[in-house]
Amino acid sequence: MSRTMTNCLRAVFLRDLKSLADSVEAYGDDHAMWSQPSSISNSGGNLALHLAGNIQHFIGAKLGKSGYVRDRNREFTTCSLSRGEILKEVQAARECVDRTLESVTDEDLGKPFPIGIDGVHVETGDFLLHLSSHLAYHLGQLDYHRRGFAEEAPSVNAVSIPALFTFEKSDS
Repeated sequence: MSRTMTNCLRAVFLRDLKSLADSVEAYGDDHAMWSQPSSISNSGGNLALHLAGNIQHFIGAKLGKSGYVRDRNREFTTCSLSRGEILKEVQAARECVDRTLESVTDEDLGKPFPIGIDGVHVETGDFLLHLSSHLAYHLGQLDYHRRGFAEEAPSVNAVSIPALFTFEKSDS
C-alpha cells in the first residue's frame, strides 16, 4: 500500500475501530456495557453503537454510497444488546471504512464532502479528520466508562502508535 494521506486516514480509522472492538470485548460482561450512573449520559453500549453508526452513515452511506440507513435514535436508546451484537456493528463499520477509503484518492480529499454538515459544506479531507477526532473522543469516553465498571480493567492499547501506517521502531 502506498503512503498517501487517504491511506494514513484509513489506517487510523481501522486502528481506532479495532480499539473500539477491543474495548467492547474487554468489558467483564454484557450488563457492564449498559451500566449508567447518573453522572454520565451514555453507557458504553450506546457509545459503541453511536460510533459504529456514525462511521457507517458518513463514510459508508454518504461517501461510499453503501446504502446503509442510520437509526441514530436507536444508538442512544438501545440498552440490552450483547457484546457480540455490538461487535457485529463495529465490524460492519470497519468493513465500510476499508472498502470506501480504498477507493478515495488524495485528490478526492480536496473535493466537497457529498452532503452538507450542520448547514455548511466542508472538504472531504477536513470531514474525515473531524470524524477521526470524533471517534477518538468517544473512544476515550468508552475507555473511561469501561474502567469504571470492570473489576480488572485491562489496557486495550487504544490509539496505539505502532498501529499507524508509517510506524517504524526507533532506537530512542
